[in-house]
Amino acid sequence: MNALLLRYFGTTEMGELTPKAIPAASERMLVDLGMETDPGNRFALWSLLYLLDASPDLDVVFEDESEREAARNFMDLMAAAPPE
Repeated sequence: MNALLLRYFGTTEMGELTPKAIPAASERMLVDLGMETDPGNRFALWSLLYLLDASPDLDVVFEDESEREAARNFMDLMAAAPPE
């Protein structure tokens, strides 16, 4: 996740993201997500997009049911996490 944050935002700290930077970075991430073929990299990109409230639907991103289930588990974990 740190590598993705650094690549798209120039920082590894989520708290340092500026609201103005998120739409442009999300757009670049969506393009990269569409071109990415490695399942782990796709999941990492989708996860960051999810945290930024910019993720596409699971059935659009993940063809495999086990990958969709992993994404659902991630979503459940994030929903259960205590607020910062």
